Amino acid sequence: MRDEGHSDELLRRALIDEGDAAAVALRVEPLALCDALTVIFHGRRDLGTIQTYVAHGGLGAGTAVGASDLLRVPCDLDLADAQDRDEAEELYAAQAKALRDAIVAADTVLAVWREPLEEAVGPKVTIDRSIEIDARLPAYRLMPVALVAPERQITVTPVCNARTLAEGRPPVGIALAQPDVSWVYPLPEDPGHCLEDFFERAAQHAHETAEWLEHQEASVNRFLELNADEERRDLL
Repeated sequence: MRDEGHSDELLRRALIDEGDAAAVALRVEPLALCDALTVIFHGRRDLGTIQTYVAHGGLGAGTAVGASDLLRVPCDLDLADAQDRDEAEELYAAQAKALRDAIVAADTVLAVWREPLEEAVGPKVTIDRSIEIDARLPAYRLMPVALVAPERQITVTPVCNARTLAEGRPPVGIALAQPDVSWVYPLPEDPGHCLEDFFERAAQHAHETAEWLEHQEASVNRFLELNADEERRDLL
């Protein structure tokens, strides 16, 4: 991977004019599951935040980026403790590197997940690079890349907690999700063990859902029995 984390290089790569708003891009490459990603730090004085986005491709100065091309990642820069510009550059470089390292690690681990997932659910596992995915996740996505097993409706993708990069490298996990159940596993966890655990959780959830539906059906049946004739309707 080319080292583009130095502050002097990053600060030269503003995507919009300086003033009340500015954006800086950090390219992350090479990656195992996509050619490149670009982290965009966008600061606006009126919002009082420096927000973080991730987009596909190696974007640079003058590149037009639409909102639909950006994944919001709630791991934002925090340079408030800098005493001067030099210290701000140092903080910026350290925080940008922390996020870049997290993305590289997550991409590497997600690539390792592909083979165990195929062994567990069959070979029809695809890589989804969409900004928006059809899955309910228990945490925020770190990058717009996911493994998808369509036949089992399983999505596997890196997720993170919302926190500032001043707190260091953001904690990252791997989320497994089906329409009605999801769980996050630590990044270093063995994928095979995680899949076994997830399938057990999914089976338990299905069992509890079936029991709840049976309970609800019994309740409705009893209610209908109470109202089976005109006389009993007057009980209320």
